[in-house]
Amino acid sequence: MWDVLALLVNTSVFAAAFRMATPLIFAALGGILSERSGVVNIALEGMMLTGAFTAVFVTYHTGMPWVGVLGAMAAGALMGLLHAVVCIRYRANQVVSGTALNIFAGGLTVFLLRFFFNIAGTSPAVNVIPDITIPVLNRIPWIGKILGRQNPLVYLALVSVVVVHIVLFKTVWGLRLRSVGEHPRAADTVGVNVYRIRYVAVALSGALAGIGGSYLSIAHLSRFSENMTAGRGFIALAAMIFGKWTPLGALGACLFFGYADALQMRLQNLGIPVQFVQMLPYVLTMIALAGFIGQAVAPKASGEPYVKEG
Repeated sequence: MWDVLALLVNTSVFAAAFRMATPLIFAALGGILSERSGVVNIALEGMMLTGAFTAVFVTYHTGMPWVGVLGAMAAGALMGLLHAVVCIRYRANQVVSGTALNIFAGGLTVFLLRFFFNIAGTSPAVNVIPDITIPVLNRIPWIGKILGRQNPLVYLALVSVVVVHIVLFKTVWGLRLRSVGEHPRAADTVGVNVYRIRYVAVALSGALAGIGGSYLSIAHLSRFSENMTAGRGFIALAAMIFGKWTPLGALGACLFFGYADALQMRLQNLGIPVQFVQMLPYVLTMIALAGFIGQAVAPKASGEPYVKEG
């Protein structure tokens, strides 16, 4: 019992929680931008998976993992644009489009893995983005053990939360984005280009999800594995809803799910059945959604195609 209690407040668990939460943070921020513009994006899982593969592919051929991150952003943005064209231009059902993209990404990455690397299951190892130490932060008691030494993408995820919050709530473009997601007709009447805002938002959504995927393959690990996202895109969606479509709320939810993920890995060492602890993050996701989804109100125009009059 005391071993479990000690584990709950262990700094190594909290440090791991930030690492586990990082891909969720990027994907959840992407989901916020897309849904705030009025486009439901359940294709985050597929965008992350595509980004994870592209990061490894580019890094394998260039030897530079940061170039791999840029490649992952581009691949995710392309997936986002594909989703945007189908949903905005052709006004397809956004949930169906997202589901199709998830299935497409799963099959595409398996095919490309075998085509380019002539191997099934797992790609060859590539260079990774190494962890860095922040000198001042590293010396702060307790906090230094959690955040003093992390991967640069962990810090980038935290910075991205602040940036997206400022963009959404402190800039004119953010106001236009939110107005398009709430009352697109009213936004259109005052000169806001609804279609352009939505295209940009969904493309940015894909780019952020792509970064989250790149973290999994060239920072957390050093290779791509089939279906390595393992449902993280859907957990990011849950975090977005749990956080009420706000960057700071989503950050808290992602850290909660990241903590559950980090905890389940440590609990396996205490003799608790592996099958039970492995399902812990997903069980907590369902509990969180069941308890809070009724209190969360999505943007009013989310999921509704916009048809310009005239």
